Amino acid sequence: MRISILVLVLVMVCSVAYPQKSDCFVTAKGNRLTITHIGHGTLMLSYQDEVIHIDPWSSLANYDTLPKADYVVLTHHHRDHLDSLALSKVYTPNTQLYWTGICASQTKFKADGKVVANGDTIVTPHFRFIAVPAYNLVNKRSNGEPFHPKGEGNGYIFEFDNLRVYVAGDTENIPEMENLGPIDIAFLPANLPFTMSPEMFKAAAIMVKPQILYPYHTGNTDLNIIKDLFVDIKDVEVRFRELK
Repeated sequence: MRISILVLVLVMVCSVAYPQKSDCFVTAKGNRLTITHIGHGTLMLSYQDEVIHIDPWSSLANYDTLPKADYVVLTHHHRDHLDSLALSKVYTPNTQLYWTGICASQTKFKADGKVVANGDTIVTPHFRFIAVPAYNLVNKRSNGEPFHPKGEGNGYIFEFDNLRVYVAGDTENIPEMENLGPIDIAFLPANLPFTMSPEMFKAAAIMVKPQILYPYHTGNTDLNIIKDLFVDIKDVEVRFRELK
């Protein structure tokens, strides 16, 4: 079944009015998922007329021109992921906001958000998502503290019908990646010193085994190195977008 889904994924033509590049996918039930690549760690997903903003950041886009959010999902509290201005642009009285405990305690944006932690599952009328760990094991600040300590931030696995999309957040190739289950589409970060080197990125991809892989939050990473590292991995299609 997943092979037939992938065929649909590859041939689907995406036509949207946003300046950012979008990719479209179709689930086994014929529902359309549009992923718009805003940039950095920021994405916008559209599914069954519902709009999901992930880590909206006003430095990357004019949110006055983008759709309001039915859902906002934040991975963690760093300023390029928790941006009060962007939240104020996409938020409405009907928006469902999901964030971490630190996000809720540190933001200037006042809203009735729901705190989600590693292991939590959120079920909505049209899709569900699971919060999974996102943290550093190796890369640390000068004081020895990891850039992203375990338990502070989330990655998310979104389930749209049988299509599973993994947005990893700021993380390294952590052992929990081996137990995520089947992943159709993955967004993995590659931005030293905060997340992963190209070699760590490859190790993460081998654990996650996505059918389609987007390097995101790439910073100054030489993407040609990633291309070279994946020459021998035939069952993962790496797609490069403007996600510096």
